[in-house]
Amino acid sequence: MTTTYEVRAIDPAVLRQLREQDDAGRTRTPVTDPEGGAPLRCCLRHSEAGERIVLVSYAPLRRWAVETGAEPGPYDECGPVFVHAEECGGPASGPGYPVELHGARRVLRAYSAQGHILGGRLIEIPRERATEVDHALREVFTDPAVALVHVRAVEFGCFLVEIRRR
Repeated sequence: MTTTYEVRAIDPAVLRQLREQDDAGRTRTPVTDPEGGAPLRCCLRHSEAGERIVLVSYAPLRRWAVETGAEPGPYDECGPVFVHAEECGGPASGPGYPVELHGARRVLRAYSAQGHILGGRLIEIPRERATEVDHALREVFTDPAVALVHVRAVEFGCFLVEIRRR
């Protein structure tokens, strides 16, 4: 059986809300990125030098729970994400895993339909072999209890992207 999944950037309607007031209840000040390289969760690529970006607090599981009626309880966490300061065109890379945001070490954190953590899987795949992440994701989704996966950076624990079962 082939498990299919959908890689999801932060929804444009949610981005508009976060730019006004983030999930920590604060209004953040945009900046011009002098060097580029910030991992943007709105379009799933790195920023370029000179782009206007903003670092906001985002609660991805909370947002998902509102859509699904889940009760994540203490698993509801809020953390920093970079987004464009103004509306952008969203991901240009297609429907698969965002290779540009991949680093050598990532955690695939699996959640149940109730929003509870089912487990995590550390993957150590260099960026030049990032397409191998698809295999690891298919393996995680073979567990029928897994409703969605958050990909996170190991070093800071930052949320990178949400992946849902189709």
